[in-house]
Amino acid sequence: MDWDKLRIFHAVASAGSLTHAGDSLHLSQSAVSRQIRALEESLNTTLFHRHARGLILTEQGELLFEATRSMNKRLETAAARIRDSEEEVFGELRVTTTLAFGTLWLAPRLPKLYERYPDLKIHLMLEERVLDLPMREADVAIRMKEPSQADLIRKRLMAIRIGLYASRTYLERSSKLEKLEDIAQHRVITQGPTSAQVTAGASLAEQLLSFEPQSLLTINNYFGVLQATLNDLGVGVIPDYITEDFPTLVRVLPDVESGEVPVFLAYPEELRQSKRVAAFRDFVQDEVIAHRRRIRDAA
Repeated sequence: MDWDKLRIFHAVASAGSLTHAGDSLHLSQSAVSRQIRALEESLNTTLFHRHARGLILTEQGELLFEATRSMNKRLETAAARIRDSEEEVFGELRVTTTLAFGTLWLAPRLPKLYERYPDLKIHLMLEERVLDLPMREADVAIRMKEPSQADLIRKRLMAIRIGLYASRTYLERSSKLEKLEDIAQHRVITQGPTSAQVTAGASLAEQLLSFEPQSLLTINNYFGVLQATLNDLGVGVIPDYITEDFPTLVRVLPDVESGEVPVFLAYPEELRQSKRVAAFRDFVQDEVIAHRRRIRDAA
């Protein structure tokens, strides 16, 4: 099978348009069209349904696109390893983690990483969905559970717990909060029961709701829970890694907290020798050590 035709097919399938694919490949629309027709003839099948708004893959086209996508990811991996054979740390590194951890813990610390490696390009993907590292949807993942995918190198970074916090202003103007039963007189701010979250956090929220709090605000991520708590709306259910950077928050009912939640950093085995991955891994580990030290010194 002609590699050049496959490259053009992959570009067309990704763009859904002969024109857009031609622009990215620096080819005319007619040249792209000829290559696609030639590929279809060599395979004796139709790869695209053509309509006024663009192109849609046929079932056979989907099968071929899955193969070219896998090939493309492997080529990207090979190119990354070749580039990382140089001494400098540079190029793109795709990092995935949760919205809260990426926004509130990782992103504020990235200036230090860029100071060390100004040519590094971080693509930060913040979502609750677990991306497929072996299929190179991302290069590195930081997650609140041990990854189950095979062929991954994993490193336990730290353990977190989820507790109850409120602003000083809220506590000054609200009813007393000295024991868990007092939560019934307060507004609880937490992730909703259908939100993607760790089991320990969901269990703590369920425990609090069993006391039927006076009012309730549910938000589908901890970033929103934090913002609502900082703005004096109630008692927030928040992971402890967040609160270090927000000294106006007060820990309430310190004996009420979730079980331990492990935080893991993971990356594919094939990136073991990547200097970019190693630089990011070492940076995060250094920041975790500094984080632990500050917490210990503050205790």
